[in-house]
Amino acid sequence: MADDKKDDRELSEDEKLAAEWEAAMEESGDKDGEGDRTDEWAAAMAEAEGEDAGKDAGRQVRAAPMEDFGDVPEPRQRTGTEPDLDVILDIPVTISMEVGNTQIPIRNLLQLNQGSVIELDRLAGEPLDVLVNGTLIAHGEVVMVNEKFGIRLTDVISPGERIKRLQK
Repeated sequence: MADDKKDDRELSEDEKLAAEWEAAMEESGDKDGEGDRTDEWAAAMAEAEGEDAGKDAGRQVRAAPMEDFGDVPEPRQRTGTEPDLDVILDIPVTISMEVGNTQIPIRNLLQLNQGSVIELDRLAGEPLDVLVNGTLIAHGEVVMVNEKFGIRLTDVISPGERIKRLQK
């Protein structure tokens, strides 16, 4: 008896459920779980739904017909080590520049008004972060191009470094 309690504690919930399922299948005489019990199943389902079990007992369960799609073409084979970028070249991404950031309590946030100054974690003249869909890809500095702001990239983050940052 003590061994049974110990075994129950060592078994996971999935293992307990599997053991209960196996015991129920053995009791019903269906060891591999593939017996033909559609009439019993239909009656149990009808009873659960509040219908007359006798009416549904003759219902048969059959596999749905599947359409034959014929031969599916093989995926295009790439030659060399170049990735096939044509698939993603037209996907739009959002590029943003971050001057800096800070954390403040909501109490201070609610007290902000026009003319308020928020101290950021970045020094004046330090490069800005260039983000693509929220992921840092480069650093740069602000420039003017035809009376519009632009950014000149000063340092591009390597793909290996980007992957390391994503895993954090």
